[in-house]
Amino acid sequence: MAFLIERAEPSQVDALCAIERQAVQLFRGHPAWPSYSAMSIPPELLQQAISRGLVWVALNEAVTPVGFVWLDTDAGGAVIGIAEIDVLPEYGRRGIGAALLEHACAWARAAGYRRVDLGTLADVRWNAPFYAKHGFAVVDKDDPAFAYARQRDRENGFPDPLRVFMSRPLSAPGRDEWTVWPAPAKLNLFLRIIGRRPDGYHELQTVFRLLDWGDEIRLHLRDDGEIRRLCEIPGVPAQTDLVVRAAQLLQRHAGVSLGVDIEVEKRIPMGGGLGGGSSDAATVLVALNRLWGLDLTEDVLAELGRHLGADVPVFVRGRSAWAEGIGEQLTPLSLPSRHYVVIDPHESVPTAALFQASELTRNAPRATISSFVSGETTENAFVPVVRARHPRVAAALDWLGGFGQARLSGSGGCVFLEAKSFDRATAIAARCPAAFTAQVAMGVDVSPLQDALARHHGAERVARTTGGR
Repeated sequence: MAFLIERAEPSQVDALCAIERQAVQLFRGHPAWPSYSAMSIPPELLQQAISRGLVWVALNEAVTPVGFVWLDTDAGGAVIGIAEIDVLPEYGRRGIGAALLEHACAWARAAGYRRVDLGTLADVRWNAPFYAKHGFAVVDKDDPAFAYARQRDRENGFPDPLRVFMSRPLSAPGRDEWTVWPAPAKLNLFLRIIGRRPDGYHELQTVFRLLDWGDEIRLHLRDDGEIRRLCEIPGVPAQTDLVVRAAQLLQRHAGVSLGVDIEVEKRIPMGGGLGGGSSDAATVLVALNRLWGLDLTEDVLAELGRHLGADVPVFVRGRSAWAEGIGEQLTPLSLPSRHYVVIDPHESVPTAALFQASELTRNAPRATISSFVSGETTENAFVPVVRARHPRVAAALDWLGGFGQARLSGSGGCVFLEAKSFDRATAIAARCPAAFTAQVAMGVDVSPLQDALARHHGAERVARTTGGR
């Protein structure tokens, strides 16, 4: 039987939850059945995982989901887990589960992860014996790494003697293989224009908050020096795309003869003020610096990024930060843990037109970090201009403002609301009008790109010390 494996879409959440409920029926009569029957996948968590590209779905010839695999990154570092893998019972024994598992492990390896962990049942043939055939080995469940999972089992009444934990090591990607890198979105928690420079640029003050959600960049080295973007991005010709320009700039600066194929999976709305293009460019600079073996410093990469766009340096440096100048003078900030509801009103806002607007306030008094921390400084200078010129963005601000202080991000069209808990954020996002799209993201002080860089460095060191085995 032919089937296709693709990244899951948000519209498939209900179908995947239904697959899990049908698959769990196979455990009727098993001692674990009472626990399995009482638990079900939280749709909001699955939705979040899908939005981060951590879920893949198997589709039959009718393009209907028949199975899925879900990875989770809760373990942190270079370890990733299998949160769930299910196939409809009537599609069992057709290789679908094996294909999903291998697909997820291949992605994890390309993303620099060194190990995949999971918890399963020892006495069910499609559990532990199945995983053993795919390179997983039983490990000590008293390892502190599994303490949280075991505590959750106890809370759910799961019989601990039946539980085994298994791990599969992953080798570092070879030089001729694709690698995967995150390009996170950002929010501007405030934005103030305090003057205009002789060169025409505006003097800004802002706080960049990096998010745990964004685009994905895939890179494959070439020996012929050619730089190619292999995917189509509507409205963005390859020759003007910042990812291509970033690779070309780095290539010229370092004088390297290597090239690269680039694929971009866009999740960040273009023209939304979330820094998608700048983040993509920064990821290319940081990743190719490692893949091409250049060893350029962060300062050098940030300066190269500045030539591509004012927001690129903050993504290169990978820290949430207080920013001044044109956005390139950065002071790292440690910010409280917060979730954000980000609303895309599906109206692209051209940055250049906003900066040229006659009604834009360009001489605001200087803010201070303390005024921001106290909550006194939260405004965005572009809000009056955007409200007057972009009715869909105005409507999104009004709707989200019904739940708290809605803010505009940067000079784009996306708006956001800060929430103190994931549950609060998802409850608001669930009520999003059909005309808009809601995304729940968490603010992070350290960029997912920096985490990925550390994983890839670690994988590379292990490969060297083991001779590549």
